[in-house]
Amino acid sequence: MSITFNTDEIFEIAEEMERQAMRLYKDAQSKASDEKTKELLGEFSHMEENHMKIFHEMRSHLSQQDKEETVYDPDNQAVLYLQAMADSHGMEGKKGPDKPLTGKESIRELLEIACGAEKNSIVFYHSIMEYVKSPSGKKKVNEIIHEEFRHLNTLQDYLQAEKRSG
Repeated sequence: MSITFNTDEIFEIAEEMERQAMRLYKDAQSKASDEKTKELLGEFSHMEENHMKIFHEMRSHLSQQDKEETVYDPDNQAVLYLQAMADSHGMEGKKGPDKPLTGKESIRELLEIACGAEKNSIVFYHSIMEYVKSPSGKKKVNEIIHEEFRHLNTLQDYLQAEKRSG
């Protein structure tokens, strides 16, 4: 049996990845000792919260076809597989897959970590594309990818400004 996903499942995971990132940034913010770092981590948390809302809104407009099961899956194995993939690729708010932020990172380091995490998210969604069979589903996953690119561009602008000032 090949694994395929419906678009609704992918949006569910996208929302959860953003939710986890938001929590991790908030946690690091509470540990940060200087105000500039706290402020930046708060902005990151807010960005992730906005992403979560955008993905939720996009998900609410999915067609019935995008919500239908793509294969018979009585044990919900496809969702478990997708969750495992998301857990191993979702790095927003982390230094690495199992290394949360401490709040002691420099501003430049935080920005580089955040940019790297966004790039990993983009790669994740590109890789998931092959498991989506419906053309409308592929289009919706592309919308997620474009939103992640917009977020990456924002973070890269922050990073460039930090490099110029530092």
